[in-house]
Amino acid sequence: MKRVTAVFALGALSLALLSACGEKPQTLGGAKQDAAAYTGVGTSFSDPQWKQRDRAAWESHLKARAQQGQNDYSRMN
Repeated sequence: MKRVTAVFALGALSLALLSACGEKPQTLGGAKQDAAAYTGVGTSFSDPQWKQRDRAAWESHLKARAQQGQNDYSRMN
C-alpha cells in the first residue's frame, strides 16, 4: 500500500513539474506594427497644411515648427 502511495505521489510531483513546460510564449502575436510617422493618421485631426504620406512635407513642417514655436532661444526678448 505504501508503494502505491509513493508511486502516486511521485507521479503527481512529476506532473506538477512538467506542467510549467506547457506555457505559451508571450509575444505580441497579431499586434499591428507601427508605421512611419509621416504616413499620417488617416483622419481629419491633422494639420491641414501637411499632406499625408509626403515625407519631405513632414520633415519641413517639423523643422518650421521647431524654429517658430518650440525654440526657446528664438522666443526670448
